[in-house]
Parts: sequence; structure tokens; C-alpha cells
Amino acid sequence: MEYSLQMSSDIMADVFGMLDGNIRKIESAFGVKIVNRGEDIKITGGDTACAQAVKALTSLTAMAAKGEPITEQSVNYIVGMVGEGRDGYMRYMDADCIYITSRGKPVKPKSEGQKEYVDAIASSTVTIAIGPAGTGKTYLAVALAVAALRSKEVSRIIITRPAVEAGEKLGFLPGDLQEKVDPYLRPLNDALIEMLGQESYHRYVERGSIEVAPLAYMRGRTLDDSFIILDEAQNTTPEQMKMFVTRFGFSSKVVITGDITQTDLPAYTKSGLKEAVKVLGNIEGISIRYLSSRDVVRHPLVQKIIDAYEKYEQGQASAAARKGKKG
Repeated sequence: MEYSLQMSSDIMADVFGMLDGNIRKIESAFGVKIVNRGEDIKITGGDTACAQAVKALTSLTAMAAKGEPITEQSVNYIVGMVGEGRDGYMRYMDADCIYITSRGKPVKPKSEGQKEYVDAIASSTVTIAIGPAGTGKTYLAVALAVAALRSKEVSRIIITRPAVEAGEKLGFLPGDLQEKVDPYLRPLNDALIEMLGQESYHRYVERGSIEVAPLAYMRGRTLDDSFIILDEAQNTTPEQMKMFVTRFGFSSKVVITGDITQTDLPAYTKSGLKEAVKVLGNIEGISIRYLSSRDVVRHPLVQKIIDAYEKYEQGQASAAARKGKKG
């Protein structure tokens, strides 16, 4: 079977990629042959395979026409969605830009999961996002928070995270309390600086419109008219999580992000994030969204690493279950 597509030469270079790398990926994924003669593209192969290749090429063409950069990650994502027959994969490409960074970079969802996450934040008072590193959980939340602050939807941004991670104890680190917690908060400050620029960021901080602080600083406060983000929430205890989710007041929005597969809590300590999902899942106004390796926007190898670990951990869990039955 042979299918034909028309594509302008200026778009074709972006769609085909360096050394036709994107086309080779589509050919390999669907078992088709793709050649171009001028602006005419011919796809040959089985009926289903050709139809899938056409869908993938049409999606990439739409991205290029809108000026969207076509990356290895976006090609992998589109090929995967087409291969799985998921009709919703196109929606994320039509997503509106949610913010323009200080360097002019547009911030927008780059996957179906990210689009659903952004929509959940817009429509819910509290949004809980669970997924592996690199899925944009914190980055998108920070972009939405800055957009809300600049449009005066809220009067301040508060971003917090537990201060003990990766097996380190604050008491063993040099310096005063602020110097000890700064390394844990630096990724959040970096994201804010990227959005606002260095000078604007410091002006907002000096005015008290932006606060980045350890979770312990939230105790005893009521946070009205604020966009509040709790990052690395898998490292909260149930008591800390309960304290946090009862802090927000009127006209506030809360986003809680975490990866339940990377808990740094001491052994036998429950994760407040895991418990919150069970306790809060059926409350109106609270939305829970799950992101996966498919939503990773870092190096494509990161997706494969996450999948490998998930497969390994599932195998370990199955082996432990079988051993328990034998015992």
C-alpha cells in the first residue's frame, strides 16, 4: 500500500530532522518506508502501518507549522501514542502557552499527561501530582504560580519542601539554619529565577511576594490569597502532610508534587503523600493526577532508565509475594 502527503520544503527540514533521524524512527516503529520527492512524501507498507505513519507525520507537521521545536522526546512521544492508538495524544500540542520565561522561552505542556495536570490545577483548589523525575511536575506548577502572581490572581507565591533528603541530616551540615536548608531549596529558586529573571525574582522576595522555605516554616500559619507548592512531598510524614494541607485559606491554590518511588524517609516511616492520596482522593475540589515515563521531558535515556527501574521493582515485589506465599 502507498500513501502520499504534501509538505512544504521549509517545514520538511524540521519534520525529517538531522540526517532524516525522525523519519528513520517512524520507519522503524511502524515498519514502513518513507521517501520524499520534492514536496511529495510517499509512505509504503501495510495499510495499518501506513495509516499510523501518516498520523505521526501529520502531527509533526502541525508542530513545525506552529513553530514548535521537534525534539527527540516529542517524536518518541507521538510515535508511542500513535502506536498505542490513543486519540488524545494531539491535545497537548494545542495547549496554550502558560508563561513566557525571562529569556523568552514559552512554557506549555509537552505531553497528554502534562496537559491534564495543567488543566487540573486550573480547575481544582488542591492538585496532587505523582510521577517520576523529569515529568515537569514542579516546573509547570512554578510557571502557573508566577503567571497567577503577575496577573494578580494571587498576592504571593509560597514554595516549600521537606528539608531532609537523600540520607543527609541537617544537623551534620555546616552553617546556620538558612545555610543548611539553602541547598535543598535551590532547585525551586532556580526555577523561579528562570521564570522571572534574577532582578525581578529578588524584588518579589524583598517585597514578601515570593517565599521559598522549609516545610517546618508552614506550621501555625493560614495562607490566604496564595499559590502554594509543596515539592518532594513523598518525603513528608503523615503528620507533616496533614499540617500542610490545612494551612491554605481563602482564594488560595495548592499544588503538591512528589514521586512515591523515591522516598528518603527513614525505614518503616510512612509517606504522607501516599496516605494523602488514600485519604483525600474522593473530596470535591481535590484532583489527583499521575504522570509516567511517557511524560518525561528530559533526555530520552531518562525514560528508559525509569522504565527499567519500574520493571525491576515490579519483579522484586512479585518475587517477595511468591516467597511470602511459600512461607
